Amino acid sequence: MKSVIKILCLLLVLTSCKSDKKETEVKVLSIAEKIANAHGYENWKNVKEVQFTFQVDRDTVKGNGRSWTWLPKKDSVYMQAGVQNIKYSRKSLDSIPLNVDRAFINDKYWLLVPFQLVWDYGATLSEPKKAKAPISNNEMDMITILYPSEGGYTPGDAYDIYYGEDYLIKEWTFRKGNTTESSLSNTFENYKDFNGIKIAIDHKKDNGSWNLNFTDVKIKTEIKVF
Repeated sequence: MKSVIKILCLLLVLTSCKSDKKETEVKVLSIAEKIANAHGYENWKNVKEVQFTFQVDRDTVKGNGRSWTWLPKKDSVYMQAGVQNIKYSRKSLDSIPLNVDRAFINDKYWLLVPFQLVWDYGATLSEPKKAKAPISNNEMDMITILYPSEGGYTPGDAYDIYYGEDYLIKEWTFRKGNTTESSLSNTFENYKDFNGIKIAIDHKKDNGSWNLNFTDVKIKTEIKVF
């Protein structure tokens, strides 16, 4: 009888240890996930509508801009640019000009690049390393995202993304076709919080006369984020 009791006690101890182990297991986040979460990715599941205007200002000349409304759960898009008004579903692109969807993907990428790091499964992410940022010349952590040489709107392109200790993106360099030379470098600044989603409103070059920026940004959620 004592032997049976000892066996039962041992089983209880082992079961308890396994239970404690499961409770203490913590998912190890990748650098891409840490960057995305720093920008509010955990709140993305609540987003039902995104509105924004993408424009580029040069010196004192204000860009005309393209205005977008995107319903991510339905993947439907509405664009307004000048006299052009187009509404379409990204599930069926046959009926719209290719340049319209290309413009949407470009503008959305600038707006939500931290999330693209986890959305773009076909891309390759490098290991993080220390490097001098192109605008500030400050040493930061850097990760590179490289796209496949075929398919999509940016085949073979690479982006060097510089981020701080808080994992917020500070600057980036775009390298077309993964060339060693920079095609474009600019800042990520003037962060604003939209229902838990952090977006850099301004993206400036080093000479200060060029600013790609977002206006009229609204992010609507199904659940109010406090």
